[in-house]
This record gives sequence, C-alpha cells and structure tokens, in this order.
Amino acid sequence: MKDYDMKKIRNLLLLGASGAGKTSLAEQIFFLNKAVNRLGKIDDGNTVMDFDPEETAKKMSLGLSIGFINHNDHKINLLDAPGNPDFIGDAIVAVSAVENAVVVANAAGGFEVGLELALEQIEGKKVGKVIVVNRMDNEHADYDKTLEAIHENLGLNPVKLHIPIGKEGGFEGVVDIISQKAIRPSGISDVPANMTDAVEDARLHLMEAVAETDEELLNEFLENMELPMEKLIPGLKKAIAKGELAPAFACSAGTGVGVMAFIDGVINYLPSPADIDQMEVLEGDDKKMIKASADGDILGYIFKLYADPSMGDFAYVRMFSGSLKTGTEFYIPEKDAKDKAGNMYFMLGKTRIDTGEIRAGEIGALVKLKNAKVMNTISPVNGKLALIQPELPSPTYWQMIKASNQSDEDKIGAALQRVIAEDPTIRFELNTETHENVISGMGEQQLNLVLKKMKNRYKVEAMMKEPRIPYKETIMGAAESQYRHKKQSGGRGQYGEVYFRIKPTERGEGFQFINAIVGGVIPSNFIPAIEKGLVETMEKGIIAGYQVVDVAVEVYYGSYHDVDSSEMAFKIASSMALKEGFKKCKPILLEPIHELTIIVPSEYMGDVMGDISTRRGRIMGMEQRGKKQYLNAQMPVAEMYFYYPALKSFTQGRGRFTQSFSHYEKVPEDITQKVVAAWQDSEA
Repeated sequence: MKDYDMKKIRNLLLLGASGAGKTSLAEQIFFLNKAVNRLGKIDDGNTVMDFDPEETAKKMSLGLSIGFINHNDHKINLLDAPGNPDFIGDAIVAVSAVENAVVVANAAGGFEVGLELALEQIEGKKVGKVIVVNRMDNEHADYDKTLEAIHENLGLNPVKLHIPIGKEGGFEGVVDIISQKAIRPSGISDVPANMTDAVEDARLHLMEAVAETDEELLNEFLENMELPMEKLIPGLKKAIAKGELAPAFACSAGTGVGVMAFIDGVINYLPSPADIDQMEVLEGDDKKMIKASADGDILGYIFKLYADPSMGDFAYVRMFSGSLKTGTEFYIPEKDAKDKAGNMYFMLGKTRIDTGEIRAGEIGALVKLKNAKVMNTISPVNGKLALIQPELPSPTYWQMIKASNQSDEDKIGAALQRVIAEDPTIRFELNTETHENVISGMGEQQLNLVLKKMKNRYKVEAMMKEPRIPYKETIMGAAESQYRHKKQSGGRGQYGEVYFRIKPTERGEGFQFINAIVGGVIPSNFIPAIEKGLVETMEKGIIAGYQVVDVAVEVYYGSYHDVDSSEMAFKIASSMALKEGFKKCKPILLEPIHELTIIVPSEYMGDVMGDISTRRGRIMGMEQRGKKQYLNAQMPVAEMYFYYPALKSFTQGRGRFTQSFSHYEKVPEDITQKVVAAWQDSEA
C-alpha cells in the first residue's frame, strides 16, 4: 500500500438526509475509481458501505462506515454517516475526524429534515462545509432552488464551483467555474454557448466571495475585478478550511454524471490535512493550539467502534500527527490507561487491507484494543495532550431493558455493552430508585436496533418496555404513632415497643432520625435497630412502593422485655410504627421534573406551546435564533418519556429537544390515586 504525503490526502464525511444518496454516491465513487469491479445497489444489498446485515435488510445506513480511493496520485478517505436522526451520534463524533464535511442534498427533495440536522451538526465547527446537490437527473431536480433553501433556512451561503449542464433527464455534465470547462463522462470540452453568461456570473461571484475572506485578496479584487488562479485557489482552500465558504457541486450518483468532476474538485479545491495549520487540544484543563505534523508525536482520535463476531472489534482511527505503527504502546488520557496497536488496516467497507502503520492525515482501523473507546485520544506514553471531545445530545427516548429468558440474564450485560459501544449517544444504567436497567438514546429505531444486534450477533434475546417513573413518597403533615411487636410461640418470644413523632422536613433535606429516649425505656443497643427498620421501610416505600424522602422521625418512648426483646423485634416495631404513622401524615407522591430546551422552526411555535400545557409542562421563556425558536420549559418525566415522537409528528420531524433533571415536585391528586391503586393491585 502506497504511503501518501499529508498534502495528497483528502478526508470527507458524507452527511445528509436519509435517501439523499450518500451511500450511492460513495458506491459510484468506488466504482468509477476501480476500487470495486461492479456497481453495488442499495436495493440489491451489495453496496460497499452498507455491509451490516441489519443495513442490508432495511436498505438504509444505520452506522458509520469508511472506505477510500486512490485517484491522480491522491488518496481520498470517505466516511459515510447514516441520515436517520436516531443515529446522529455517528455524524457528530466523526466531524472531528475530517477536514471536509460533505452535505449531500437531494435536488428534488426540498429542504429535508435530515439535511437540516446534518447542516446543524457542522454549524460553528472548524471544518470545511461542502454541498453536493445529488439526484440532478430526477424529475423536478433544481440546483439553484436547493442551494437557496439551504441559505434561507440556515444562513449558510453556498458558492457554486460547478454548475449543471441540463437537468432532470437531460442532466449530462457540469461546468467547472474555475477552469471554465465543461466536464461530461465522455470528456472535457468548452463551455456550451448558452451557458457562458451564467458561468461568468458564477465566476465573478466566486472570486468576490473568496476575496471577502481575506483583506489582501479583497484589495486586489477591488482594484482589478479579477483574482489570478495562483491566488484564487489557495484563498479558496483557506476559506473552505475555516468554514467561511461552502463550495457547491452537482451530480447524479445514479448515472455517475458529475461524480468524477466532483472528485477532481475535491483534489483541486478542498483542503488537505496539511492545509489545517493549527489544531486546538487540551493540556490538562487548559486549551492550547498545536501544529500537527507527519514527524511529530503521535496524536490520534478514535471516532467509531464496530463489533462483529466474525470480523472482531474494530476501532476506526484518524491520525492527526506522527505515525502509529503495529506494536506501538500508546496512552489514552480520557481513561488514564495504556493500550497497544496490534494489527491495523485500511478499510473499504468490510474489506480489510493490511498496513503496518497509519500515518498523519490517514484514517484506518485497529483491532482488539483493550481500553480505548469512542472519542478517545491516542497519545504517546507519558503524553499530556488530549483532543477536545464533541458534545453529544442528551437522550430523548427511554426504555427499560431485560433478558427475555432467564437463561440469557447472565449474558445480557456483556452483549449489551458491546453493542452500545458502537453508538456513543446510547446510555445504559441501573436506576437505583426503580431497580430497572434503563437504556436511553435518540429514538425508537435506534434502541430497537440494539435488540436486533444482540439477537443476531450474540444470540441474546432481550425485551424493552416503558420504564417506571422514579416517583418518591413524602408527607405534608405531622402525626404520632406507636407500635408494640409482641409474639409468643413457645420458647423465647419477641418484644419491642416504640413511640414516634413523624413530621416532614424541607424538600431535599432527606431523612432525619432523632433519638429522644431518656431514662433507658429502650436500651441504647436497640436504637440502631430502630433506625435500620425505618431506613429499610423507607427504601421499599409505604403507599406506592417508592422511596420515602424528606421525613423526620423522633423516637421518644417505648418499652422492652429483659428476655424477649431483640434487634429484630425493634426493627419490626419500628417499621410497623412508621407505616401506620405515615398514612396519618397526609402522604403525597413527588415526581421528577426536567428542564427542556425545545428547538423548533418558528411556524410550529403555537402547536408546540399548546402541547406543552397538555403535558403538564410550564413554559419558562423563549428566544429566537435565526429561523428557530428556543423554548425553555419544565415537564414531568412521566410526560417527557413519550414527548419526542409527538414533537416530531407535529413539527414534521423538525423539532427536537435537550433535557436535564431539575427537581422533584408534588404529583396531582388524580395521578397519585392511579399510581397508588396500581401498586396495591400488583401487591394483592
């Protein structure tokens, strides 16, 4: 395998809506560059990038995959991210692994939800933002309209590097604005006569746009109304690398028209790893700028794990600096652990091409790493630098998960951990309050895929259902209670009596135990048993099976028996006295309330606000940013668990939210009665 200088490498991440043609575009690129000897099709289940059995069955990308081509003495690495919003985590994490994010837009699809989401992932990021308008051969395909929609909705200003020759069924090639040549699959020729004005306008616009990103270029452009090629192209590359210009291309992945012109454009106009002068890293808690270089210390980034029972566990890695060789030990600052590079490969879908090293600028795969996970840094042993981690969205969908069969209970943990390691937006934890294993993520399809992978890969069957709400029990009033536990059944009996004063504490203060026994009416050695009886009862719940909180219990009187009293007797007396007294103290349920930031296009605000109030939510404030409204609200978890599907439905998929825990507050009486009744039925 040939080694490439950093200047001869291009790294592209394909983003966009599901169905925009990202995987088909990658397939056509592989085929036209002879990386594969036949053109695969999604419907036939034989594309390079969609090789996972679940992807083949669903005919859509469900995870990030990588491939590469060699063209004109350059290497182009392609990362294909799924367009379904449930799997957005792969795209978020992979943006940091490339210099160029290529947003594939459907020329006939209008402004699609997935397109909007893809563009939002690269907003404000230091990455080249490239637009490829695909499906130019489709009915109603419109290059200009697609670019206008992107500009209108997100403020991004695409600048045409290519303009299409013909459209719909007559789409036959593109004109390169810079070289001013028509590029068709049959070859390169002069610009068609009827397009010279359009090409000249686009060229002037391009030069002006590049000039506006650099004061020196702007002065030259204003003086001559022209930028020479030797200044235009470096200026363009620099502006793209900084994300200040979004170059636009046109193609049809189905027919291949414009695809090779795009690849040549990638080599000619898009930045290489060598064009990224500086990168920001962490040294301890401090940020600093470094220059990544081929002969510097190793610095790499793991951006995807793929676990396959037959192929092994792969870690996809981007090297920014230095050269990682087989056998090299390295340090993972996020884990404060070491790992070792074993066999390494360049990947073309699931095909492995052996290599002994992954050099700066390159993307490859490592196998059988012990400690490294997604978003981890590869640095030298004793290294001090770490990469800045991308921010992942908070979960918007939750389910309780457990093994379907008792025989799988021991195996579910290991299988689940391997599957969810592939998607960093999936979280899994034991809810200590409801004693359920809760899995959460971005949506129903994402979590259903976890079940399928566990079954197909590891033969572990699991089931999901809605999680219990982690309510808590407390009281509004105060009362006294007393209980005598007395049991005589031959031999030694059981005896213990306690008198309690029970009252609420301030919200959040927790449990207070007050020992007010005087005169030894209860010997001091039984006091811990009384407290233990209270704590255990509060853990199990009294009116609905949920933990009791914010209660003060004072034991002020009681009695004991010299022979029959024991710790167990006082523990039982304590538990029963609390249960009886608790019911006299106006018991209530508390429910968790979360803070939500709901992001929706302005036209859906009325529907969203109306819906929030029907879900017992409160609107705390709002602010407009561009064409979107950011709505701050509070909502009970009981309503939030099912909010995302509803929000998607009345915003046509364009609404989303982030959330975090806020506080607990009283549950309305009618809901409390239902919860209590349901628990009593289950206990009966």
